[in-house]
Amino acid sequence: MLPYAFLAAALLPILALAQDGGISGPTTSPDALGYSCDPTKCQLPNCNCASTSPPGGLKPSEVPQFIVFTADDAIQSYTLDSVNQFLAQRKNPNGCPIKMTYFTSLSFTNYTLVTDWYVAGNEIADHTMTHVGTPPAEEINGNLITLNALAGIPLSAIKGFRAPFLNYSVETLQLLYKSQFTYDSSAAASIPVTDPNTDAYWPYTLDNGMANDCLEVPGQCKGQPKLPGFWEIPMYAFFDNLGVAGPHLMDPWLDAANGDSKVNDTATLEYMQNTFTAHYNGNRQPIGLYTHPIHLSTTYPGVNAPMSTINMINAFLDWAQEQPNVWIVSNEQLLDWVQHPVPVSQLNQVESLKCTTPQVDASAKICNGIPGNEEGLLSHCAFSDFPFYTCYGCPTEQPSPANPNPPQDTSNGQAMRHRLPSNCSTPFWDPIAGNCLCNSQTCTFTDNSRAIGPNGANLTGGGTGGSFNQPSQTPTNQYIPFNGAAPPSLLPMGAYPAIILAVIGALIGTIGVASNL
Repeated sequence: MLPYAFLAAALLPILALAQDGGISGPTTSPDALGYSCDPTKCQLPNCNCASTSPPGGLKPSEVPQFIVFTADDAIQSYTLDSVNQFLAQRKNPNGCPIKMTYFTSLSFTNYTLVTDWYVAGNEIADHTMTHVGTPPAEEINGNLITLNALAGIPLSAIKGFRAPFLNYSVETLQLLYKSQFTYDSSAAASIPVTDPNTDAYWPYTLDNGMANDCLEVPGQCKGQPKLPGFWEIPMYAFFDNLGVAGPHLMDPWLDAANGDSKVNDTATLEYMQNTFTAHYNGNRQPIGLYTHPIHLSTTYPGVNAPMSTINMINAFLDWAQEQPNVWIVSNEQLLDWVQHPVPVSQLNQVESLKCTTPQVDASAKICNGIPGNEEGLLSHCAFSDFPFYTCYGCPTEQPSPANPNPPQDTSNGQAMRHRLPSNCSTPFWDPIAGNCLCNSQTCTFTDNSRAIGPNGANLTGGGTGGSFNQPSQTPTNQYIPFNGAAPPSLLPMGAYPAIILAVIGALIGTIGVASNL
């Protein structure tokens, strides 16, 4: 095992280079943009012009400052542990736990953890089946099919897409539109909000073409591609002291700041706070933490995540949540507010920001994404290269772009399990009995959010972590590692081919990224 652990640790810098979606400067320009949109004709909720001004005509002081938190790639216990060390101890101003978006690729993913993460309220989005840039249709649509079949994610709930390595094309966007995705989030906002030529637009529709990555993607911008009602949620970069020449996009804490040769957590925290402040004091365009969780996982064998960096990220979020009207959200939550913008005094009306719990009898034995209910009911699919667990029955072979939904394996006499139908919600579906515990009138959720607004409620977040300046200090509310019902370790021999496959993909992605520079 040690040689593989050493290999994994040694290759993390290579993986970071390929996967962090790094940019070195502006990815658009006024000359390449050629964008025109009439706001009197393009109106919410189904059309929005690319604009630096808040939607709905709201004043910046009336607008929440959103921090979007996303993660990319496979879902495993160690990646969820990595996310949880930043989010599990936090709450938004309405007392609700933080929700995030996980752009999921299926190679080496444990499907039951996808189910559990979704039922806990998080957004599951598409990242292709096998993590390929500029993906063909079968990579995108195959992911939809498998997430629905083996993780029980409703097709209607998979709304978003991010291209691996952020490598996409006009054809990629057209494929997403044809497959009825709601949004893409692969394009960079690469110019600071303080620059008059900033490309940090609020999320917008492609009724009038793209307005980001005009210098990077051939055939994009100047009115193309026209995809009415399809949204782009830009990825908002941080900027160090070099300004437009010092952008940091995905996993910014892996980058050296200010042109230096070594990573410095103090310098990273400084530019992250400075960029946040520019957004907060300006038009309050969202800011994002776009992560590959494996880089900071403390439970991945053989890799020692730097605790100083973990503490620094928590310190940034602690500081941000001390500011009024700051919300940490998923892409889905952000887009819902953009489509239906209300001032901070009316955020009680935004359903997507509330926290609801499905009311399922805690003693019920049902494989439904709630760990207490599904304990002992998971199917173990013991494929040699990588095993996984699922509530929905093991397939005869591992899903692939050529066959994303293989038939169930009943070779040992096991009963067929029933896949999620379109008219039942995941936590209420019993895949063993093939029965929905309720109907649309009786499926109940409890609203656990508290009132917010000017009548005495705190408009800042709560439940923050420890101190970056005192890294040995125990956080005030220490995070709890994800406790899904599946066994915590799924790292037999199949994990090590995963490392090799990741290296190959990383090198390919590096070549792809370099070719676009």
